Amino acid sequence: MSHATVTAPVQPGQAKAKQRPVGVILRFVATRIVGLVVTLFIASLVVFGALYAAPGSPLTYLTHGRTISPDAIAAIKAEYHLDDSIWQQYLRWLGDVVHGDFGTSIIYNQPVSSLVGSRASATTLLVLMAAAIVLVVGLAIGTLAGLKPGWLSRSAMAGATGVMAVPTFVGAVVLIIVFAVDLEWFPVFGAGRAGLDEVYHLVLPSIALALASVAFVARLAQTAIRQELSADHVQTAISRGLPRGAVVRRHVMRNAAMPVLTVAGLTIAGLIAGSVVVEQVFQLGGLGQFLVNSVQQKDFPVVQAICLMYVAAFIVLNTLIDIAYTLLDPRVSIGKKDS
Repeated sequence: MSHATVTAPVQPGQAKAKQRPVGVILRFVATRIVGLVVTLFIASLVVFGALYAAPGSPLTYLTHGRTISPDAIAAIKAEYHLDDSIWQQYLRWLGDVVHGDFGTSIIYNQPVSSLVGSRASATTLLVLMAAAIVLVVGLAIGTLAGLKPGWLSRSAMAGATGVMAVPTFVGAVVLIIVFAVDLEWFPVFGAGRAGLDEVYHLVLPSIALALASVAFVARLAQTAIRQELSADHVQTAISRGLPRGAVVRRHVMRNAAMPVLTVAGLTIAGLIAGSVVVEQVFQLGGLGQFLVNSVQQKDFPVVQAICLMYVAAFIVLNTLIDIAYTLLDPRVSIGKKDS
């Protein structure tokens, strides 16, 4: 886990935090990168081992349970190296993955890399659009509720809290019924053609994916801003006649921004997993829908590849956010030697 420790908040007029030694920063970043590699290695073990944890043998899934000749069985075993030990199979698979080779699809008999690559754009755009909605709408509602308490902010937070309790699947269905079927503002299914048409098709899916995260980020921003407003140094600055707007911009928003954006970043990383449900509801043809179909068809090379990509994306984003937060926030000390 992180060795970063949070110290007292920056006070008005306090001198800038001393520059951290380059060696300390490099050691910190190197430690995080080593942790990233180790975590990815463990994730690859879990993803590969899931094939053997599933009921039945890999040969059963490769033959779809059909009775075939001994020569055909021997050929399948030779192609997939099923007579090797599990560790030999894993090391061979991991070596291929490092070089971008995820094997051959059992169902399509095509390279998994090309099948996954052709479906990655829809998922990537969906997550990016949902992330933009989370940051813009969530921070706007949270900032309004934190700085201007009243019936408007209370109503906004109450609505956000109610939305947070709605499952993603239910929210997606409601959006389809209201805006696609009844109002006919958006298409019901599909990701559309590349370009603006794809963006248009992904409006409803991105909203459905972002709903719960918008509410979470809004509540977090509201709490952080109110805590900073009640801090002693902020109240002292306001009591001395300093303009409230300047105090809010320089101290309240600055101190509240880093933890809020950090958690918001982790929430956005979690959108990767949530995209599986949304893609299935809207039939977007992205990685999430492809994963569900591949699980149903027992196409394990595809399942392994997509699961590893999802886990790797989440871990990499988590690590980058951790590094950025620790390096950018002057209230955080790196390790035990840097105060």
